[in-house]
This record gives sequence, C-alpha cells and structure tokens, in this order.
Amino acid sequence: MPRDALNLAGFNEDLAENIYENRRRFLNLLEGEWTLASCWQMHSADVRLVKNIDDTLQPEKALGETVYCDALTTSTPRLMLGVKTADCVPVLLADAHTGACAAVHAGWRGTLASIVAGTLERMAAEFGSKAADVSAAIGPAARACCYEVGSEVIEAFQEKFPGSDTLFTPTRDGHALVDLQRANREQLIAAGVSPENIYTAPLCTMCRTDLFFSYRREKRVHGRTGRLMSVIGRDADTW
Repeated sequence: MPRDALNLAGFNEDLAENIYENRRRFLNLLEGEWTLASCWQMHSADVRLVKNIDDTLQPEKALGETVYCDALTTSTPRLMLGVKTADCVPVLLADAHTGACAAVHAGWRGTLASIVAGTLERMAAEFGSKAADVSAAIGPAARACCYEVGSEVIEAFQEKFPGSDTLFTPTRDGHALVDLQRANREQLIAAGVSPENIYTAPLCTMCRTDLFFSYRREKRVHGRTGRLMSVIGRDADTW
C-alpha cells in the first residue's frame, strides 16, 4: 500500500515500516512529545486501563500481558489513545471533570455487547467519572445508507435490545441496513451521557472512500484496505 495513503494500521495488509512511519508523521504534527497507545482489536467488549506512558500497548512492548481489547482508557497527560477502524464505529469519550478519556472500537459485535456502556463503567471505577460529565464523539463509520447485515445480526439485536427494530431498514429477504452510529448514541444516552454532549460525524466510510478506508467497499474490490485511527488525549493536568 502506498505510504502516502496514510494507513495507520493493518499489519497483515501493509508493510510495518509504512504503518510506523505514518504514525510517526501523525505524531509529529502535534506540539510537544506524545506517546500513542493502541491495541489488537478483536470485536470484544474488553476495556483496558493504560496507567503510564511506558505502557504503549504496541505488540513489541506488551509488558508480558495481553494486548487484546477494544477500548482503552487513561487519565495520563500526553498519552494518546487510538482505535483503528475501516467501517466500524469509533467512539471517543472525555471527562473534563476528572481528566479521564477513552477510545472505543465498536463493530456490530462490540455494539451488541454494549462496549460504550462498559467503558463508561470502567472510567467510573478507575477515575470516578460520571456519565453526565462525559462528552462523546462518534466518528465516521459505515452508516445506515450502506451497512447491510444478515438475519443473525438482526436477530441478535432484537433478542438483546427490545425495540431495536428502529435501527434496521429492511432491504431483501433476511437482510437489512443497520445504523450502528445511532445504536451507540442510544447506548451512551441510556448510560447517562447528555444528548447535548454527543457529536456524531455525518460521514459514511463506504460512501466516501475518497476520504476514508472502507473494509467492506475496498477489501472486496482490491483485496486489502488500510485503517483509520481515531485518537484522544490531553496535553496537561486539565482539559
């Protein structure tokens, strides 16, 4: 994959040297010295606490423990948390009161497992964060205009979330378009985040492959695609 594509992840589809160089270029755009924390994502509801600037969660610096998870949280200044997506929903959380923040990767499995609610619970346990103090940004993802799923996904949501039919628009037999951005927004609100504190990017990764990587759109055509990275961090002891 060309280095100028600015792919920030996907080691099985790009050269590691390209990915690390792109991450270096990204970090160089920021003032001061930052450390980027990421993880191996597996469509789970697992949330990991990043305690210090040395725990970068890069594969070669795993500190002897697993790096598999789909959400990261910290309160450490100049430690940037990043989740990688190419159609799944990235959610960034910030608590201006405690200084805690989190980055969440929510595919349909993570959304089904209420990963955003679980991340808020972890922030409350670790930092005393209250959902009412949290602001959330839901990033570009495959939207309801394009993201078609099958009956196994539809039935799983219907079983766990009564009333979830509003998330689906039927297309053909046993299939429907799903709005995962809306699903995560609703879960944030149900967990106590104020609707006024939630921003949803009005952009579809499948529609706008001129701007974003799309696993569903590009992988099928080209056999590979890159990954976006949504990041959050704070540069001082307060926001």
